[in-house]
Amino acid sequence: MKNSPPGSLITRLGIPPTLAWGYLGLLLFMIGDGVESGYLSPYLLDQGLTESRVALLFTVYGVAAGIAAWLSGVLSDLWGPRRVMWAGLGIWAVFQLLFLTAAIPLTSYPLMMLAYGLRGLGYPLFAYGFLVWIAGVAPRARLGTAMGWFWFAFTGGLPTLGSLVAGGLIPHIGSYATLWAALVLVAAGGLIALLLVRDDRGVRRAPGEGEGPVATLVGSITILWRNPRVGVGSVVRVINTASQFGFFVILPIHFTRTVGFTLTEWLHLLSAMFATNIFANLLFGVVGDRFGWRRTIAWFGGAGCTLSTLLLFYVPDAAGANFPLALLVAAFYGATLAGYVPLSALVPTLEPKHQGQALAALNLGAGASTFVGPAVVAAFVGPLGVEGVVWIFAGMYAVSCVLAHFLKLPAAPGTEDAPGADARHGDAPDGPAPTAASAPA
Repeated sequence: MKNSPPGSLITRLGIPPTLAWGYLGLLLFMIGDGVESGYLSPYLLDQGLTESRVALLFTVYGVAAGIAAWLSGVLSDLWGPRRVMWAGLGIWAVFQLLFLTAAIPLTSYPLMMLAYGLRGLGYPLFAYGFLVWIAGVAPRARLGTAMGWFWFAFTGGLPTLGSLVAGGLIPHIGSYATLWAALVLVAAGGLIALLLVRDDRGVRRAPGEGEGPVATLVGSITILWRNPRVGVGSVVRVINTASQFGFFVILPIHFTRTVGFTLTEWLHLLSAMFATNIFANLLFGVVGDRFGWRRTIAWFGGAGCTLSTLLLFYVPDAAGANFPLALLVAAFYGATLAGYVPLSALVPTLEPKHQGQALAALNLGAGASTFVGPAVVAAFVGPLGVEGVVWIFAGMYAVSCVLAHFLKLPAAPGTEDAPGADARHGDAPDGPAPTAASAPA
């Protein structure tokens, strides 16, 4: 994998050859991180915690993960992606050990808050540090495909394969020992990525043009208006998964109590939704490189989600508990969510000298979607009902379709008016993209 020739299978698949081990490492890391996703909450309830305490614990974890997602791009600009990934792996391992050796055995809620909350910093630093690394290595013409493979590995591990691993281990070794198995998987994945990937573009500190740490940190926020297209991209990223987090609040109740599905059937629908999403992440990375990043985001993401969101509500509402029909619309919704995958390629390319800052702004949008979606539900489900909330989300997707058309890349010097500059790749011209880790000073 280290030095694959240009015609190798890895290269043809769109995976940067020097980073191939990193994708495998990311998959294993995210499987380990996702092991607990389906059972930690009830496990902690069985240990004597109240529902409100468990909810607060998960909230603190989410806030830490959101901060780390934002910082991952900034720190990659300052230190280089490899150091950021080492930091993420170290944080995850140290605080998981504290969680398992002290917090759980002592049933100490303060220790749980400290250990589990701070562990939330770990996976975004590791995963999104690797995302910055990909942006600095992949040729621009294949960057969407490279990002598609990133999201394939990321979502394949968390929560899909992670939950399957937990389901296979818990009956044999128990819930507590399965958390130790998660640590082994994370450590194995992290070490594979960091010891076997040799690309120096993950080692160098960003050239930085004299910017210090504070200026770089502030720049990751000011870039939202310094480069309005990056700001627009961040808004589009908020819209991308806002409905997903909002639907987690209202759809289980609607599908089981109003439509008439059993809880098991709903969980199967949810599994189908995200299993489809995994493979669609890869598909739309490839499509973006061929069809154009902006066009893919606008039509497959924005317009596609506008339609799939409405179908996800109206088809089961009209057909009742018809599982095959509901399965089709759930899979369609999961697939269209992946239409936004090229954002990870497009947004950092909008700011080639500060790609870490651009990705930090994009990750800020991703973090914001985790509370924007539930906030929309909380504000409007009372006066408008579930149907009204679905229309709000569909409207947001329609707006994102329009906004995506403003995400045009700046033309290369001397080609601003060249005909066909936005042709085949549209927004993905050939050649390697200059990056925060490799752009000339």
